[in-house]
Amino acid sequence: MNTVRLASEDNVVTAISPLEAGQDGAIQNIPRGHKIASEAIAKGAPVRKYAQLIGYAAEDIAQGAHVHTHNLEFRNVDTEYEFSTNLRPVAAARTQDSFMGYRRATGRVGTRNFIAVLTSVNCSATAAHMIAAHFTPDVLADYPNVDGVTAFVHGTGCAMGGDGTGFELLQRTLWGYARNPNVGGVLMAGLGCEMMQIDWLIEAYGLTPGPFFQSMNIQDVGGLRRTVEMGIEKIEAMLPLVNEVKREECPASELMVALQCGGSDAWSGITANPAVGHACDLLVAQGGTGVLAETPEIYGAEHLLTARAVDRAVGDKLIALIEWWEDYTARNRGNMDNNPSPGNKQGGLTTILEKSLGAAAKGGTTPLTAVYNYAEPVTAKGFTFMDSPGYDPASVTGQIASGCNLVCFTTGRGSAFGSKPAPTMKVATNTQMYDRLISDMDVNAGRILSDGVSVAEVGHEIYQMWLRMASGETSKSEAQGLGDYEFVPWQVGAVM
Repeated sequence: MNTVRLASEDNVVTAISPLEAGQDGAIQNIPRGHKIASEAIAKGAPVRKYAQLIGYAAEDIAQGAHVHTHNLEFRNVDTEYEFSTNLRPVAAARTQDSFMGYRRATGRVGTRNFIAVLTSVNCSATAAHMIAAHFTPDVLADYPNVDGVTAFVHGTGCAMGGDGTGFELLQRTLWGYARNPNVGGVLMAGLGCEMMQIDWLIEAYGLTPGPFFQSMNIQDVGGLRRTVEMGIEKIEAMLPLVNEVKREECPASELMVALQCGGSDAWSGITANPAVGHACDLLVAQGGTGVLAETPEIYGAEHLLTARAVDRAVGDKLIALIEWWEDYTARNRGNMDNNPSPGNKQGGLTTILEKSLGAAAKGGTTPLTAVYNYAEPVTAKGFTFMDSPGYDPASVTGQIASGCNLVCFTTGRGSAFGSKPAPTMKVATNTQMYDRLISDMDVNAGRILSDGVSVAEVGHEIYQMWLRMASGETSKSEAQGLGDYEFVPWQVGAVM
């Protein structure tokens, strides 16, 4: 057969390869990855995949017909939630796994050792880039334990409400990058008159100025050129100190992995995302942490997560985020089904409900231990959730600010995403795309369909690569130098 049925309750199947009319029950041509009605579906009747609702028939759909945007409609979810009804015990790990990491004075462990040049405002972005650009591989050759000097710049920091959500999000993001365990030293550069005052940030978050945390403002220093010169001097003094830290054996429980997807297709929820979910289960069994995000991309699947919440408070916090997003999209004259993107739809995804059910699989099967706001420090162990938009760069930025020291990114259409200071590995959902973008893909989960490899086997492969990356092995995106322009704090609120 050239189709796959995911659950006995489903009334659609998915084409593994392109089908012509008359082939495998299809009554019209069906693109690869797209849905076929496995029975007649009356107008207004629910359409099910993964044994879950993905939409309603917009017209009568004949058995064997193509089911997609032309005849499947979205409606806002109206679910009665269950809480803590699907709490599967975490399987005890047979062995205690470890990796070679950088243990910080705080007790946290990094997988990389960067010096970060952070900006309080867009006005100091050029200075930050100039400072970081000075530290070429040749300059850093004498500091083998330093992974690089990287500028993290953004397009805001001023003309924003001083007590609004946007201001708080940016503060948390900057603080989170400064405190991420993959950062060994920080230089923060500002203009001087912006809303996002560096002194306020230091006071609000308890940052300690000293050899590993330096700051300066262009207006105080005396202009751009002097700021660049002084910034270089400060980092030159910082380099020998940051270089002193060396990798040591650390337990896998110190890993915090950002679980992310982008450029999804119909195979995301069938191959790569369940495989990453299995890897997350393996990590949780070691005492580590997985952080799922992208709140709009669990919409319609959140009931599966509330059933896994360790208590009612955790479940209620997740539902509060869903309700905020419903209100946010409504007041901005959008709707939750604005996602999937055109590329997602070409790959066979039709509604946000269908996409979300596949995306949520990255979280595995263990209990949901905590829910966090964007860029809020993740302190709980186990499987957790952080609020964020579905836009990959903004979402990953929040996860790194929350403390993630690795990023795992699944993709079906293809992606060239990478990140710093936490490196990204990418998992392909299908073999065709993996072969086409092999220089960007680290793991081919498409073998689950093309070669009959099990989800558990690919999940174990992903988990083992997390350990190797944590010990210093470079991912393909990292080897290509990605990550310098993927720092994108979520901007919410009025620009004044």
